[in-house]
Amino acid sequence: MLMPMRDLLQNAKQGHYGVAAPNVWNRETIEAAFMAADELHAPIILDVGGVHGVYECYDIARFYELRYPQVPFALNLDHGGPYEVVISAIRAGFSSVMIDRSEASFEDNVRETAEIVKIAHACGVSVEAELGHVGQGTEYATTREAGLTHLDEAQEYVERTGIDCLAVSIGTSHGVYKGKPKLEFPLLDTLAEQIDLPLVLHGGSSTGDDNLHNAVVHGIQKVNLNTDLVIAGQEAMKKAYDNDLQIEVPAGNGEFFTKRMNMQQLIAIGADGWKAKLVHYMKLFMSNNQW
Repeated sequence: MLMPMRDLLQNAKQGHYGVAAPNVWNRETIEAAFMAADELHAPIILDVGGVHGVYECYDIARFYELRYPQVPFALNLDHGGPYEVVISAIRAGFSSVMIDRSEASFEDNVRETAEIVKIAHACGVSVEAELGHVGQGTEYATTREAGLTHLDEAQEYVERTGIDCLAVSIGTSHGVYKGKPKLEFPLLDTLAEQIDLPLVLHGGSSTGDDNLHNAVVHGIQKVNLNTDLVIAGQEAMKKAYDNDLQIEVPAGNGEFFTKRMNMQQLIAIGADGWKAKLVHYMKLFMSNNQW
């Protein structure tokens, strides 16, 4: 059941849990996300980067919605950059878009975000935006402090833009960290207490289970995931390669014979590894059994 992301996240805020938001880009990852959500009775947010094709991913998501009509999900454009891509996602039927102007000046961020909010809300589409800046893990030592979200700016930003959820920077980074991640939980407590909107955490991968669980406990409702899921899928495929791609196939009468797996089976092995890691995080965020 496709839903506005604001509704999924308001439910999470009231229920004190977090919703996993994996980056998806093809049939295998979208199907795996639906399967994980169905298995755990958990809501899910499908984050799609514009580079992966908003119309293609929309069609695939709606196809699996027919197979899993009971799963509450949102389809969100992740890190929407060019204006044309954001509008394409709205036209395609996404239930949410993220407008990312976190590297722009405060006034430019406010102005461009407010413009997207006006258009999106007229179409019933939720808007996520970022204040502060979550950088890359390889640059963690130099970008962490400069990118943190400040309460006074965040309050003004929310009031002037009319967004539905706010991505905050509390010490995470995208990708694999160079150094040990250190999250600012007192800052998160303050933001969660003073801002009456769902909060989003970018850079969930390699942040650590304790950090991510505590982030949800302290007020995060959406956690973006990509690198950890991709690595889990890669490791599952590597294990298959290390086993010379051998697979046991039922031969009947309780017996099996060994054959070499084909490309389709290898991709399925990777998708299973990706899904298993997503299931792990859904449980960590306490979103299982929420519908």
